[in-house]
Amino acid sequence: MAIDFVTDTVNLTIEGRVATVEMNRPESLNSLNVEMIKGLVSVMKEVSNTEEVDIVVLKGSGRAFSSGGDIKTMLLEANESDFPVVMDAINELVVTLYSMPKLTISAVKGAAAGLGFSLALATDYIVADKESKLAMNFIGIGLIPDGGSHFFLESKLGEDKAKQLIWEGKPMLAEEAYKKGLVHEVAEGNLEEALNKKIQLWLNSPVQAMIKTKKILADKNRPLLLKVLELEKIGQAQMRRTADHKEGIDAFIQKRKPIFKGK
Repeated sequence: MAIDFVTDTVNLTIEGRVATVEMNRPESLNSLNVEMIKGLVSVMKEVSNTEEVDIVVLKGSGRAFSSGGDIKTMLLEANESDFPVVMDAINELVVTLYSMPKLTISAVKGAAAGLGFSLALATDYIVADKESKLAMNFIGIGLIPDGGSHFFLESKLGEDKAKQLIWEGKPMLAEEAYKKGLVHEVAEGNLEEALNKKIQLWLNSPVQAMIKTKKILADKNRPLLLKVLELEKIGQAQMRRTADHKEGIDAFIQKRKPIFKGK
């Protein structure tokens, strides 16, 4: 297997028919910088084309799944001209993850926030540790969700509930997310045990029939997902120029509560 973009921020292991893709920036709770996003795109595309793999697991190293986009590298240090490139990489990753001809599982522990939560929503199944916290918290820094979250949340919750969840931006424990229909399973005990149980169930199932159902629905919905991703890219660029976003970033860095003025 030849990976086009090799990086230490993404680990890939393949055992039999199962590929495990691990986000590997534990010191930052696996926050997604440009290097990791590009690495994930490259690995996911390669795994997608690997015939012997039927199941892909997405997880995070260390204490968290992913705390979301790396605010310092993605929002402060990046040149404005780099922003469309970053968004295009995010969009390519989401489309690849959503439509790949494999069954995909997110194993969530610790934080799954912002873009990290978006990536989990792009997979077919989410199993979460009962102590994990999930948050669509872009609003806290004056931004809108990206990574296709408008598409995924509307499909799971309906338009009205999706808006309320996005606007509130509150963290949810796994059980609350499960009750809302955002998580498929809360691990009663060990997360790895619950994950392995699900994997074995799928390995003993007619996987190709399951994948065909996935592909039919993904192909049907792909035009809408692409439209939403483009709208998120345009909208996020606009939000990055607002005073509220600057205030949100300043407050985050200074570890204080932001004072938004609707500008």
